[in-house]
Amino acid sequence: MSKEPSRRCGPAFPGKAGINSSLVTLLWASATLGVMACGSDDAVTAPPIAVDQAAAAAAMAAYTAVDLGGPGGASTAFAINPAGQIVGQNQGPPSFQSHAALWVNGVPRDLGTLGGPSSSATAINTVGQVVGLSSLGPGARRHAFLWIHGVMRDLGTLGGVYSAAAGINRNGQVVGASLTKAGLTRAFLWENGVMRSLGTLGGNYSAAAAINQAGQIVGSSTTAGGRTHAFLWANGHMRDLGTLGGTTSSAAAINQWGQVVGSSTTADGQTHAFLWENGVRKKLGALTDAFGINPAGQVVGSILTAKQERHGAVWINGVVTDLGTLGGDFSQVGGINPIGDIVGASVTTAGEFHATLWKRQ
Repeated sequence: MSKEPSRRCGPAFPGKAGINSSLVTLLWASATLGVMACGSDDAVTAPPIAVDQAAAAAAMAAYTAVDLGGPGGASTAFAINPAGQIVGQNQGPPSFQSHAALWVNGVPRDLGTLGGPSSSATAINTVGQVVGLSSLGPGARRHAFLWIHGVMRDLGTLGGVYSAAAGINRNGQVVGASLTKAGLTRAFLWENGVMRSLGTLGGNYSAAAAINQAGQIVGSSTTAGGRTHAFLWANGHMRDLGTLGGTTSSAAAINQWGQVVGSSTTADGQTHAFLWENGVRKKLGALTDAFGINPAGQVVGSILTAKQERHGAVWINGVVTDLGTLGGDFSQVGGINPIGDIVGASVTTAGEFHATLWKRQ
């Protein structure tokens, strides 16, 4: 039997733990544990990249980093739609509770909660419909929500006490993960008021991370052998996308052409971002993980710099660009829209964690 990796845990927001996991993994840890997100101490990321400073400066000049946060609080952005509307979570005075947020033209709007103290928005579609998760009251229960025109709707669960929504397409189909009545975690598809389980790859766990316009869904699931693998679900069938030669993988995003991105271990135990297309997987250079892909095939993820700092980055036609930070030592990305604008979060020079927009010039 393989050894179960040890876990390191820390605050899910705005801490840095768990940043190598897909968005749904981070959110699911947040939903089920309340305030903790975990990552594996045994995972080995790709080696630090040797950066040509002149080339890096020229590449970074293609983007302008816009600080979406406010003084005294913390925030992060997870997704951006074609209209430039951004969703995530914002924490600040007076309550300093984390609430789902929608930024329009740089101005955040508090989307409220389902009655509890906290919420988080994870995805937004082309018509401005927002999904995420929210607490229901002072206890630990959290449910997936759908927000439309100022109204937050509870999407319920698969019979358990927790659910979290991670993706939505233009048709209003929502995907995520939920506990069942038996206490098992299952990927779900919610449409027309009904939530249904997508099953697994043979194991006892699955979680969906994203859905495209065609209704294709990606995420991660355990296999009959107990390994966690990326999956692609379409027309009622869940397909195992395999790995880059290692034992584990997870899928985080899919575009309209069916291109899938995520992260996977390799035969030597390192973790790399991958792009899956038409049955073929390929490694994405220095990216250690991938969180988003747009219709042009541009991919956002993370790199480890020569200074051992983790930065958000973008992969375009084989070239990886370090997006830098807001002056601190860390940044992460959540999504990219069709015109190449990227959102995520960064540590500022003051040490605060702020939602960030990297705008393409």
